[in-house]
Amino acid sequence: MSVAKIRESVIAGTWYPTDPALLKKELVRYLDRARPSDPEGDLTGLVVPHAGYIYSGSVAAWSYKLLLKSRFDRVLILAPSHQASFAGASIYNLGGYRTPLGIVPLDRELIDELYKNTAIIHYVPQADSREHSLEIQLPFLQIVLDTFSLTPVIMGTHHYDFCIELAEAIAEACSPKRVLIIASSDLSHYYPYEKAMLLDGVCLERLNSFDPQGLAAEVEHKRTQACGAGPLITMMLAAKRLGADRCKVLNYANSGDVTGDRSGVVGYAAAAIYRSAKDEESQKP
Repeated sequence: MSVAKIRESVIAGTWYPTDPALLKKELVRYLDRARPSDPEGDLTGLVVPHAGYIYSGSVAAWSYKLLLKSRFDRVLILAPSHQASFAGASIYNLGGYRTPLGIVPLDRELIDELYKNTAIIHYVPQADSREHSLEIQLPFLQIVLDTFSLTPVIMGTHHYDFCIELAEAIAEACSPKRVLIIASSDLSHYYPYEKAMLLDGVCLERLNSFDPQGLAAEVEHKRTQACGAGPLITMMLAAKRLGADRCKVLNYANSGDVTGDRSGVVGYAAAAIYRSAKDEESQKP
């Protein structure tokens, strides 16, 4: 693989440390402090925030710590586009992603299937040229999984009908493979602390009730807010098609809890999506 095809980090040294030892030490510290309860079934997906680690790393660790017990070697990340405007979804297909911890290889088989089976996915060069929301997840995954292959999906379109179409394509490509689907999303942005808690509470309620259609309606009517609403909804829809039936919010905080400035905060959530053990038991002959 040509080095020229590797997607180089655009946030090392700003959103997280450049030095591999310092980066690993920071991530291990977050993971050591996280105390998620184990999912009561087969893990299918995760919700993780995507701010700089000093702001949201302690919340993200509650999701990622589950991967120390639920091992995966294939990961699909759904992330929103902050830097580029485009229709559909973009998958970088030229080479791996480099972080200070090494190169994450692409899942060529899964990417090829997604390109082949739907016209809504294509490669948009500007989609990930400066995007942080997907890359910020990779060092955590490199720590908890060590080696894995990546399908990096950046969404430019977020309306509900598109989420349904993308979720169907993802579920078809992922079945019967064992693929972890991650939704990268922060919640409300720059509201006073109490207002943010109310807005984010609506999103957390829809997550806990595993209700992607309800979340889409809440976002549409501005009763809640998430910059990765499309990834959240798409991940839940795809997980449902793959047999998941439960979602559990593991942790919530906002930037005001970290900085002490509550005048305008950003919300962060960690959640796990899984097929409950009871459902698995009922399917046994």
